[in-house]
Amino acid sequence: MNAGSHTIVGQVVDIAGRKIAAAEVSVVDGRIAAITPTKQPAATFLLPGFVDAHVHVESSMLVPSEFARAAVVHGTVATVSDPHEIGNVLGVAGVHYMLENASHVPFKFYFGAPSCVPATTFETAGATITVAEVEQLLDDPRIVYLSEMMNFPGILFGDPDCLAKVRAAHARNKPVDGHAPGLRGADAAKYISAGITTDHECFTKEEALDKIAAGCKISIREGSAARNFDALYTLIGEHPAMAMLCSDDKHPDELLVSHINALVRRAVERGIDVFDALQAACVNPVTHYGLNVGQLRVGDPADFIEVDSLTEFNVKRTWIDGKLVAENGKTLIPRVEPKAVNHFTATHVQPEQFVVKAHAGTKLQVIEALDGQLITNRLEFEPLAVEGVVVSDPTRDLLKLVVVNRYTKAAPAIAFIKNFGLQSGAMASSVAHDSHNVIAVGVSDDDIAAAVNAVMDAGGGLAAVNHVQGDHWVLPLPVAGLMATGTCAEVGHAYQELDAAVKRWGSTLRAPYMTLSFMALLVIPALKLSDKGLFDGGKFEFTPLLA
Repeated sequence: MNAGSHTIVGQVVDIAGRKIAAAEVSVVDGRIAAITPTKQPAATFLLPGFVDAHVHVESSMLVPSEFARAAVVHGTVATVSDPHEIGNVLGVAGVHYMLENASHVPFKFYFGAPSCVPATTFETAGATITVAEVEQLLDDPRIVYLSEMMNFPGILFGDPDCLAKVRAAHARNKPVDGHAPGLRGADAAKYISAGITTDHECFTKEEALDKIAAGCKISIREGSAARNFDALYTLIGEHPAMAMLCSDDKHPDELLVSHINALVRRAVERGIDVFDALQAACVNPVTHYGLNVGQLRVGDPADFIEVDSLTEFNVKRTWIDGKLVAENGKTLIPRVEPKAVNHFTATHVQPEQFVVKAHAGTKLQVIEALDGQLITNRLEFEPLAVEGVVVSDPTRDLLKLVVVNRYTKAAPAIAFIKNFGLQSGAMASSVAHDSHNVIAVGVSDDDIAAAVNAVMDAGGGLAAVNHVQGDHWVLPLPVAGLMATGTCAEVGHAYQELDAAVKRWGSTLRAPYMTLSFMALLVIPALKLSDKGLFDGGKFEFTPLLA
């Protein structure tokens, strides 16, 4: 990975000039020293590296150094990273953990100051990040923006703390990320006028156009669970200066296969001009956030990639600051042994703690999970009662969902959910946005309790338990109950075993564990479950399970 002096010949893609020409790129001391036209044959293409415009590294279940080792293989050289997840577990110390671990690799991580820790007052988080602490983080030059302001009602109705955090970012000339799913029209314009500059939560084009009209850039998200590319990709050609590409949350098995490069390929396949697609993937995040990421221009940091074509975008080599960090599908970044940090109180549960007593004349309020979306629907069903208690009904795909506090001993919260599809067994996880208590779904109370206890025994992780089939799977996540200490390949393969198990048991969801992790995300409507109870995300208040 020597960054000395060297030259690379290829078809150089000038995104700003919208032209391509064979040239020799000279790199000296980590920067582009010259780009010289050449008549040498050049079969491959050189272009700026890809940037993920919004990602929670924690959702990959990898520490930053391991995320970097995987991402460079796909031509990603930088991320705009929100450490909100570990912030909810460990507070400012969690943000510092991410900064420290990231410092050991050449990859360009640009972290934000979490704006909403805890995300709401309706759940138990592991920490609080105050206005004063946000200000201290923003004073750190390694923190380049204020992370997604999820409390959009707080902005709309003038919450003093929310507005103070936004003002703190503005005072330091640092942008503010937004998070306002479904917000439209005058409300969207009011939210954005407070100084919000991006949003990655749009799930319809009409919503995105409202926000663009108000001056907001749209990060088009395609993650492991939330997949909005199909609805929004035409924005890249229609509003090329206002579109970026992001993953938000991406599991390790998918990161093994592709990253932002796959979205560029899909955009071009669907008729988006290649220069517009590359502007969204390579240029707009850099200019919007003021990143020190090269654009393949003389004098820039030598952050660029070599691809086989401008249709397939198979990445042959990746350079960061002139160092070759990936070649032919192999990472060249040395592994860093991660430290484990955590905030976890293991509390065993018993099946009888999940009993829901039936009441005559009541309807069961049910969360409907939607594949590929973070939003949910609210449904009502007649409950299935057996001996006076409400139980899971796999024949109607109505399964019990529980959240158990991971920070202190407390009674579990219980709800019912549709579309997980399990016919037997249970799955559990300590990745449960945003407070990351232990969440589980299953057919029988025995299996649910066993899956929760497996996560508790691991000090955080993912589990799948099926007593009928004699299966018991655990993926430990010793770093804050969110991240493993292994490589992407190791963690990805372990995750694939869990994923395959719950799909064998009936789940038809594309990413069951990622979907499960968002069923506690109260800031996304309509119904979700916190450790304190069933929550109406539209009214922003608790609602009874049996109504």
